[in-house]
Amino acid sequence: MENNDVLGSSTAPLTWHDFLQRMRDPSAADFVKGIKSFIVSFLNNAPDAEKDSAAVQEFLGNMETAFRAHSLWAGCSEEELESAGEGLEKYVMTKLFTRTFASFPEDVKVDEQLHEKIALIQQFVRPENLDIKPVFENESSWLLAQKELQKINMYRAPRDKLVCILNCCKVINNLLTSVSANENPPGADDFLPVLIYVTIKANPPQLHSNLLYIQRFRRQTRLVSEAAYFFTNILSAESFILNIDAKALSMDDTEFETNMESARALLAGLSDDNNVLGQSDQKFGPVPGSDTYEAKLSFRSNRPQSPATLPKFSVASTETKSKNEDPYVKSQSSMEKIPSLSDLENRGAGMLMKEDSVSQVFQSFPYLYSQAGDLTVGDVEELLTNYKHLVFKYVCLAKGSGIGNPSPPLPNNQGQSQLPESEITTESKATSAGEPNDEMQKDGPEDSSSVLSQSLESDESKLKENEVVSGRGEEGSEVLQI
Repeated sequence: MENNDVLGSSTAPLTWHDFLQRMRDPSAADFVKGIKSFIVSFLNNAPDAEKDSAAVQEFLGNMETAFRAHSLWAGCSEEELESAGEGLEKYVMTKLFTRTFASFPEDVKVDEQLHEKIALIQQFVRPENLDIKPVFENESSWLLAQKELQKINMYRAPRDKLVCILNCCKVINNLLTSVSANENPPGADDFLPVLIYVTIKANPPQLHSNLLYIQRFRRQTRLVSEAAYFFTNILSAESFILNIDAKALSMDDTEFETNMESARALLAGLSDDNNVLGQSDQKFGPVPGSDTYEAKLSFRSNRPQSPATLPKFSVASTETKSKNEDPYVKSQSSMEKIPSLSDLENRGAGMLMKEDSVSQVFQSFPYLYSQAGDLTVGDVEELLTNYKHLVFKYVCLAKGSGIGNPSPPLPNNQGQSQLPESEITTESKATSAGEPNDEMQKDGPEDSSSVLSQSLESDESKLKENEVVSGRGEEGSEVLQI
């Protein structure tokens, strides 16, 4: 298998299911015994980052060598053998996750410092502060990359976490490439600043621990080529953010400190408001319109908010209302001012980030999942990129305007007929009776032109994967159960 397809084995159908099926074979009894023995022994040892990593890497290597010599894999292709290794890594690390992830106080401390620092910086950082070229600036499209990175804590296996990073990086790389299609291709000097900006805006919790987890427990022979390149970039982004200062953001010291203090005051005020509003809601009950405000506030600050979050003036105004006035009506009317297009887009984007089934929102747009070769018009790269940008902005505006199910100006049957068969949503497949959950296929990074479809998959499929990870899936497993 070539290095440029280091994750190809994980995108093959039935990877996870096939591994468990082989482990149920009576001839795999020694493998099962060895795996369980290693897990028990590992859990009984005191945590040590270097020793833990070395032990896992050695065990995975020895087991994969044994797989190749066993009759269960006789006549199998290289891809099937690689898939067996992926399945083994996923199983072992899922069982060891609570013992190996964020298990050292110093790592947890860095997580907290990094998350808090990003929360402050994201309040005032702008693309120009990171020397991002204006031609590459596209906040709406960068939201797709942010969403991919924010998925990283949904998974336990090192590869699955790595895929979230790779998808984020591929979205960025595709956008940069498409914008500069007629010029020199973007290099690391163009890519890294955008990745830093996206990481700041996404601010995924426990980023430091996630990166260390991948470094320590992702099979080293597979962390190569493109995967290694993008992973190195996210490590560089983390290091840059941890050490960020006025000079790094092209600011003078006074401006930087002023911005940081303002951000601290803002976040402290939001925290205080949440406490006050929580007490107010206990007295008055929930106020209409709070969900809308929460979505907008969450999009702005990326901090967990109370389900009843309201503007501060709404609470204060209720204290001075006359007895004949309905406080809810006045409070709601004060929030229903005519928003600008920018406000609508931001509100819709925030709602979209929290959507349960994002793929259903975009399903009716036929060319969103297309590759350049599927189109016959001239300058297809520019057309396809512009179309994707337009769709995302349209859906954000529609959501912000209160349209529940936005649809394109094409008949649904026409749009549906143009969807490639391979891009039919995973959700419908996963719910078909008798079909296995091909969740590792779903998670694998696709080629650069189809990665956007990866970022818009349904949460139902994600839940099915989590069921396998936590042990609620794979009914009938009698040998290896998670």
